[in-house]
Amino acid sequence: KSVQMTIGSSKVTEDVKVGNSISVNGICLTVTAFSDTWFQVDVMPETIKATSLKMLNEGSRVNLERSMPAEGRFGGHFVSGHVDGTGTIIRKEPDENAIYYDIKIPDELAIYFITKGSVAVDGVSLTVFGITGSTFTISLIPHTVSETILGEKDAGDVVNIECDMLAKHVKNMLSQEHHEK
Repeated sequence: KSVQMTIGSSKVTEDVKVGNSISVNGICLTVTAFSDTWFQVDVMPETIKATSLKMLNEGSRVNLERSMPAEGRFGGHFVSGHVDGTGTIIRKEPDENAIYYDIKIPDELAIYFITKGSVAVDGVSLTVFGITGSTFTISLIPHTVSETILGEKDAGDVVNIECDMLAKHVKNMLSQEHHEK
C-alpha cells in the first residue's frame, strides 16, 4: 500500500521547494510539503515493496541527500536514486580505521559488480572492494560512518542497492546488440 512519510531535517530543507527530489536511503522521492524542520513525501506501493522503506518505523534514522545542482561539484559516481534491489549485510568487521561489510545481493544484480567499481548502498556512493558470486564487499572510512546511517547497520540488516548506472547501460546495449543478430 502507499505511504506518506514525514521526515525531520533542517539541512535538506534549507532551500527545498515542493516538487524537488530528495534521496531517502538512496530512494529518489518527491517533496510534497515542507517546513524548516521537516518535509513530506508520498511513496508508491511498488517502492515500498522493492526497497527497505517497509522496515522503517517512526523515529528511524535515514540517509538524506539533495539532488546535485547543475553547477555543483561532482564527487562520486552517478547515483540516480532508482534502487535496483535490496541486499542483506552478512558480515560487519572493523579493521583499524575501516569497517568492512559483506552484502549479499540477488543473483541477477551480480553482473553489474566489479572490484573497484561503484555501488550506492542506502544512497551512499561507495567503491566495491571485492565480489564473490552474489556477495560484494565495501569498506567504510570514519567520515562515512559518522555522516551516514551505514555505520549503525549490522549483519542481518537490509539495505537499498543501486548498481552502477554505466554498467547497466553497457549491459542493456550489449543485450540489444545480441537480440539484433
